[in-house]
Amino acid sequence: MGSGERDTGRTDDGRLRRARFAVAAVFAVHGAVTGSFATRIPWIQSHLHLGAGALGLALVLPALGSSCAMPLAGRISHRLGSRAALRLLIVLWCASLALPALSPGLPALCGALAVYGATSGMADVAMNALGVETEERLGRSIMSGLHGMWSAGTLAGSAAGTAAAHADLDARIHLGGAAAALAVLGAAACHWALDLHAARDEHPPPRFALPPRAALVIGAVGFCAVFAEGASLDWSAVYLKDVLGSDPGVAAACTTAFTCTMALARFAGDPAVRRFGPVRTVRASGVLAAAGGLLVVTARGVPSAVAGFALIGVGVAVVVPLAFAAAGRSGPAPSQAIAGVATITYTSGLVAPAAIGQIAAASSLVTSFVLVTVLSAGLVAGAGVLRAPQRTAAAAAAPLKAPSTPE
Repeated sequence: MGSGERDTGRTDDGRLRRARFAVAAVFAVHGAVTGSFATRIPWIQSHLHLGAGALGLALVLPALGSSCAMPLAGRISHRLGSRAALRLLIVLWCASLALPALSPGLPALCGALAVYGATSGMADVAMNALGVETEERLGRSIMSGLHGMWSAGTLAGSAAGTAAAHADLDARIHLGGAAAALAVLGAAACHWALDLHAARDEHPPPRFALPPRAALVIGAVGFCAVFAEGASLDWSAVYLKDVLGSDPGVAAACTTAFTCTMALARFAGDPAVRRFGPVRTVRASGVLAAAGGLLVVTARGVPSAVAGFALIGVGVAVVVPLAFAAAGRSGPAPSQAIAGVATITYTSGLVAPAAIGQIAAASSLVTSFVLVTVLSAGLVAGAGVLRAPQRTAAAAAAPLKAPSTPE
């Protein structure tokens, strides 16, 4: 009897490890789709003869599509189960990558980008909800590393897209091929994901509902982090070039370095959370990000500003993963709470670049990054809402459903 129990424990541990790798692979695939698309936006603009205003209008549609569709992810998971829902949504998201390049004009492009955003948002909620559940069953932090895999996937997709663009490869061929390959990888990875199903008497979540109050508070912390991230990603190169007079090549390299810094910090984030807990980790992150903001706004040379942007990247890297984890633990409807936090953070990412530009036009780019510094400091004050509750014995002992094929 005792030996059988130990064998069962080892089997469950093995399934959890595979489930962790499976959801990590899905995060990487999701990021690769994002990186692939971003590199071919210039081709789409040129192919459709779009001006900056028309392109800017079209690029609002992914965020709108995401915001509208994310609440549906919980209902899909409730109906199909977590594994089948994740497989369906990640395949749809990958397939949508081919649509923008196939669009014959601006109206079709707007529709394609709305579908692209909707499938992205639903897949995002599903994979984060399953990541939170996997983290709970493992009993240790993994969300920062999962988001690190997303960043790594984005870099890989960007690198492949950059190579395709330099080779002057038609984006319809590139994105169509990438969509097919990533869909296969995403579907295959889902095989080992946790397969969770709702109880027979459990009511399905509403199609559309306001996020719970706890998610709004958690989302406010995520808003601060994503605002600083979006501002730095979109404006760091401009800041170095216009404010400090750097060479355009150095300015562009700063953005790439910022992205790499964030990815590395996310991979290092889980050990920090395990040792210090989410609250102290985010408070320390807020101090680093605010110090980076101060370094940027007081910089008199390029090296100081680059160091400041690097500190901002390190400081905000783990906040969003921990916000998703806290949302998933905040109530009885984790998908609904995660969708609420995701909506707020996506909105921040949409608002930040425009807000920085408007403040810069009214005052200066330095003043814009004063706001980034203030919001970064807000992470120190708001970190308490990310406090992890004690895991219950029932949650730790919850049985896993075996994969559909033999191990």
